[in-house]
Amino acid sequence: MKEHHSLSQNTFKWGIYFVGLLVMSLGVVLTIKADLGASPWDVLHIGLFKQLGFTIGTWSIIVGIVILSSSALISKKLPGIGAFVNMLTVGVFIDMYMALPFLNTPDNIIGKSIMLLISIILTSYGMGLYISARLGAGPRDSLMIALTEKTGWKVQYIRSSMEIIVLLIGWFLGGPVFIGTIIYSVIFGNIVGFVLPQCTRMSDHFIVKLGKTKQKTDQMSHYIN
Repeated sequence: MKEHHSLSQNTFKWGIYFVGLLVMSLGVVLTIKADLGASPWDVLHIGLFKQLGFTIGTWSIIVGIVILSSSALISKKLPGIGAFVNMLTVGVFIDMYMALPFLNTPDNIIGKSIMLLISIILTSYGMGLYISARLGAGPRDSLMIALTEKTGWKVQYIRSSMEIIVLLIGWFLGGPVFIGTIIYSVIFGNIVGFVLPQCTRMSDHFIVKLGKTKQKTDQMSHYIN
């Protein structure tokens, strides 16, 4: 049975979706600014930026277009609107945060380590928020799902293979691979697994609450009329 949401519920879902993308993008930029190594996909984006110019956010969008096109060809299905919104807005948000003059790389290893830890937490919660809105997977997750359905392999194998490939390409292009890359790869999935249920419960709570509010409003309108 298809679930229908009210205008207020849909507005809330899109609101939490964009807040999630904003928070996640800030986390990505803090990872870059910490200068201890980036996540695999950002290693690729930074490597492309170093070799070919443009901006890191622009490369995030370009790579996203390639990934979504590949996903559509493999699955023979057009990606959801959320995938396109994710692709475009994250690239714009990354460049916006990168341009902020007060977001600078700390001078010492302690400051860099703290920034890296904060970046991983922000990226995890941002991802948890946008996923909890259930408006569609991002480009990389869309490709992961398409490859999983096509090959029958387990999700973790597909995801790990994708990240190893893009990490190697990014490293070859001069992207920053360092201790932070390893830390990110080891603990990020566990943190997302911890925060995603929290974000989902919170989003579902407010969506249900908004639905009940609408029902009460409709009932009152019925009695008045």
